[in-house]
Amino acid sequence: MKKRQLGKSGLEVSALGLGCMGLSFGYGPATDKSDAIKLLHQAVERGVTFFDSAEAYGPNDNEELLGEALAPYRDKIVIATKFGFKEGKPALGVDSRPENIRAVAEASLKRLRTDVIDLFYQHRVDPNVPMEDVAGAVKDLIQEGKVKYFGMSEAGVESIRKAHAVQPVAALQSEYSLWWREPEQDIIPVLEELGIGFVPFSPLGKGFLTGAINESTTFDKTDFRNTVPRFSEENRKVNQALVDLLGKIAADKNATPAQIALAWLLAQKPWIVPIPGTTKLHRLEENLGGADVELSGSDLTDIEKALADIEIVGNRYSEQAQKMINR
Repeated sequence: MKKRQLGKSGLEVSALGLGCMGLSFGYGPATDKSDAIKLLHQAVERGVTFFDSAEAYGPNDNEELLGEALAPYRDKIVIATKFGFKEGKPALGVDSRPENIRAVAEASLKRLRTDVIDLFYQHRVDPNVPMEDVAGAVKDLIQEGKVKYFGMSEAGVESIRKAHAVQPVAALQSEYSLWWREPEQDIIPVLEELGIGFVPFSPLGKGFLTGAINESTTFDKTDFRNTVPRFSEENRKVNQALVDLLGKIAADKNATPAQIALAWLLAQKPWIVPIPGTTKLHRLEENLGGADVELSGSDLTDIEKALADIEIVGNRYSEQAQKMINR
């Protein structure tokens, strides 16, 4: 697995990381623990050094899983986790008060079985806490040796600039993929200007870009995609045009649609590190193969031209969830 630097921070990780949320949260019942540990071990064996978790993925269960599974490899890997929700529960709203940031850090260190958090993200911007105070709290943790790098998630330009002025931001994590390209407008330019790495989550469109989901797919009742407008049956039918396009490109490259979607992201900037998630070993292998797919300049131009004729429909979040984005 090739390595990449997240911006100018000096933090080096595998070109593709592993988003671990789905192992315990969000996409239906949690993965069997032994299967999840096996998957995490296989990811390390295949060269993945970047693992993404959060207090809110469970809550707590996900960090405890990673802490147990990755303990034998701790000195070889980078673990990212997040703070910023009341009691670690998104439904209760945001909480980035400095005292909560510190409490979450101490608890996460224990759950992750480590003495330092490699990358500590603010999960969502808290409008009730000045960004300078948030960045200052993380700066204190860095100076104490409990955190190495500061990150932000789904933050807007103004918040990024305010935080970066107090404590350099190593990485921004936000949704970015062939079917959600909004970051190209304002976010990517400011990240390039400030030397901040970009970690796209849902790089496969929450599974849609793999081609494994169609208009007739049914999701588990606990799967959050049931609340996502973009995943309504009607919208999936329309959005199938993008998956069909990926399938044609993939056939020409002897690859899969998922691999083309990941290769496209990697080709955008050298400091972009997608974190596709999966619960299945064969999907892990498929996704990691995306790092080996080379898209030429003409390939990218052809994709851009083809995309111009495709309209993606449906919001990416429910109205309630959207309120916590890009404050």
